[in-house]
Amino acid sequence: MIDRREFYINGAWVQPLEGSSYEVIDPSTEEPCAVISLGGQADTDAAVAAAKAALPGWMATPVSERIAALERVLEAYNDRAEDLAQAMSMTMGAPIDMARRDQVGAGGWHLKNFITAAKAFPWEAPLGDHAPNDRIIHEAVGVCALITPWNWPMNQITLKVGAALVAGNTMVLKPSEESPLDAMIFAEIMHAAGTPAGVFNLVNGDGAGVGSQLSRHVDVDMVSFTGSTRAGRLISIAAADTLKRVHLELGGKGANLIFADADEKAVKRGVLHMMENTGQSCNAPSRMMVEASVYDRVVDEAAAIAQKIEVGPASKEGRHIGPVVNASQWDKIQGLIQKGIDEGARLVAGGTGRPEGFNKGFFVRPTVFADVTSDMTIAREEIFGPVLSIMKFESEDEAVRIANDTPYGLTNYVQSADGARRNRLARQLRSGMVQMNGQSRGAGSPFGGMKMSGNGREGGSWGIHDFVEVKAVSGWSND
Repeated sequence: MIDRREFYINGAWVQPLEGSSYEVIDPSTEEPCAVISLGGQADTDAAVAAAKAALPGWMATPVSERIAALERVLEAYNDRAEDLAQAMSMTMGAPIDMARRDQVGAGGWHLKNFITAAKAFPWEAPLGDHAPNDRIIHEAVGVCALITPWNWPMNQITLKVGAALVAGNTMVLKPSEESPLDAMIFAEIMHAAGTPAGVFNLVNGDGAGVGSQLSRHVDVDMVSFTGSTRAGRLISIAAADTLKRVHLELGGKGANLIFADADEKAVKRGVLHMMENTGQSCNAPSRMMVEASVYDRVVDEAAAIAQKIEVGPASKEGRHIGPVVNASQWDKIQGLIQKGIDEGARLVAGGTGRPEGFNKGFFVRPTVFADVTSDMTIAREEIFGPVLSIMKFESEDEAVRIANDTPYGLTNYVQSADGARRNRLARQLRSGMVQMNGQSRGAGSPFGGMKMSGNGREGGSWGIHDFVEVKAVSGWSND
């Protein structure tokens, strides 16, 4: 079993001051695969103190040097790609091929995009031709607490660290205790890239411990958190006393609107997207909303696709889906599937219990419900598992009303050949992102939501904006 109890503080691996042992579980086997330490207040204080001491020097470092540092991070990241993939696959259950391709690939993509964005970012610029002696300066927020989830570990770590680093901030990373090993490899990457001591620090811990300590810490200037809406609310409350900036990327309940004129791959695309990462994505299209004239056909097609999805251990190569992350998530998903049955939704694929052939491991049957209505629990709660709810609509106006009838507002999806309709819907859907006809967002596009899906944006120049303060200066000398 892997033993990694140290924290990375002030440029070195150090023993915990108040650490308690925590076993990391392999969700494919339900067996411990590693032991780490969960930090205490003294560990949090040491990491924050290191970040605070390093802040003046890193803020004053020229932008060109900070960009060069991020380029070195990207190079070191690529060198450790296989190590990262293996760590994520083992601890959070992503199938190894998916971990290599998507989990690791996402992190490198974001770092590359931050480098491009930073080179074009208006770090210091005139206010305008009307005010030649005014300057707008973008400078670091300060010491940033970065609290990241287990479901897309490198995606979220790089979105936060890349922007914070190039903007001149110093930081303390608290990764999820469910997938800590990849974050510790990332700390080694930061060290190999020559990041100055104290600029990047890592303390493992849980939300109630290190997470809440960072959120209320007087010397932390900003908290950037990705996770559940419930946890985001608690972080906001904890941060209120010090009035620190809080950036939240939270849950979602995405609607996928499929019209009668959608292309022939729309249904398959929607089902497979829902099941990707075993349904453990905040932007999953979990509500498939279908125009009445094609509803029956779509239900049959979606059920057939789900029934063909293979489930297998994370270590196995191939295009199957793996387990969910832990026992509590498995229990929650099972309870919600049963709730769907009890509330009258029509089960057309999957159901409760493990898939055939599995008697251990946190594996879930790819599940599809039809005839779901907006008042059902499975239509309103984020399930965070491979469970798709199919709903019917009669008109475009009804589709918008049902799609927006949710406390969440992260990502919605539209499938239609009618360009004017797609554009209308993009304006009317209440979400931070709208993806249409399977087209992915471009490099540097902002990721984030509204309502109970959080605030702020990550990625590209938008992500950098979230990690800078705006300073207005008059009387600037142009000599």
